[in-house]
Amino acid sequence: MRFQDTKSLATAPLYPHLRQALFRRDGQEASPAAALVQLANKVAHRWLRDGSYLVRLDKELLLAKAKQHTGLEDFGDPAFLEPFGILLECLDREASLHIVGRLSVFFDLVRQLRNRLCLVADRQRHPEIASEVVRAPLFITGLPRSGTTFLHALLAQDPRHRSPRVWEIMYPSPPPERSIGDADPRIARTARDLEWLPVLMPEFESVHLIGATLPQECIAITSHTFLSYVFEAMYYVPTYRAWHDRQDKRPAYEFHRRFLQHLQWRWPGERWVLKAPSHLLALEALFEVYPDAGIILTHRDPLKVLPSCGSFTEVLRRGFSHEVNKVALGREIEERWVEGARLAVATTQGRTAPPERFFHVKYNDLVREPLGVVARIYRHFGWDLTPEARAACESFCLQHPKDKKGVHRYSLEEFGWRREEERERFRFYVEHFDIEREE
Repeated sequence: MRFQDTKSLATAPLYPHLRQALFRRDGQEASPAAALVQLANKVAHRWLRDGSYLVRLDKELLLAKAKQHTGLEDFGDPAFLEPFGILLECLDREASLHIVGRLSVFFDLVRQLRNRLCLVADRQRHPEIASEVVRAPLFITGLPRSGTTFLHALLAQDPRHRSPRVWEIMYPSPPPERSIGDADPRIARTARDLEWLPVLMPEFESVHLIGATLPQECIAITSHTFLSYVFEAMYYVPTYRAWHDRQDKRPAYEFHRRFLQHLQWRWPGERWVLKAPSHLLALEALFEVYPDAGIILTHRDPLKVLPSCGSFTEVLRRGFSHEVNKVALGREIEERWVEGARLAVATTQGRTAPPERFFHVKYNDLVREPLGVVARIYRHFGWDLTPEARAACESFCLQHPKDKKGVHRYSLEEFGWRREEERERFRFYVEHFDIEREE
């Protein structure tokens, strides 16, 4: 439906809501499905209190639903119940969820609980999973929006590498098998699930690379512990965020290792290639669980990182919430990643691991010469870049040019940042790593 076709509705009470639903924030016309979702959210907000009494985020209800779906009872270590309960309270009280967001959260939490039940049952049936060794994994991290997603997908093209793919994290049970490979029916199921992304978040595809068989980042794994940075990105939950910041992250990484054991049991690789900007915030816990890990740190001009991160987070949160205060979001992001920049500098001082464990990649180098960056990474870690791996990387670069899904537009000012203040705030980081300005 086009706006000009709806003028006869001008006198209807729903007309203002309909007009807003028909257009995205960037001025583009919304898809019919996206417009319908937006209209449903506005109607439910006005007359149904966002469905809070229809879709209850109740701990016991969610646990019971997961048990009912699987016929299983054992969730494993009960320590997850505390963060799970705190998260639910914050989602209900702070996140300003609209009705579609509330439904999405409900079903996603049930999926995560269901996965926990199935992972425990799989390990009980196959105790040999616990004997799997996760050897010398490589983690890609750095400030967000600094090329981590592209580099992760690029390195995953080497057929000797193993990266957790989106479908494997969404539906990990039973353990995936190399013999079935891309014929696994969970791939098609995940692809159907992902078709909802542009409906819930119409601008998502222009800001983030995702697909059923593409690599997924580690916060989607640790989300099953409910000790994960994924929740503060997707929802406004400041109380949960403050609580989570005070917690020991080792239990989340212990679960992460068990998840990788599960995935590699019948589908091994030479090494795991993993990714999440938030690893930068928890390197001490990471090295406690993976003492032989290697780390790639990506670096980009913070004055591009900040607004890009702000815009991406806004796109995520608007998929679930009515209200996104952009200035408050700017303060959240600035606080988080000034600390991240300090921790990045600390990696060069041997505080968490010897400097040779780290390899540093500049965003502009990755954009200009991705295969050259790949070759330097392989040399640093002593790997052999085979002709087959190089060809796979070249093919991926050709298939995924920058801005393939559209240009991501943003500005510092819309999130309340002042250019010179932020330049000064991040000066220590830019000068330490000699980062090129992108202005």
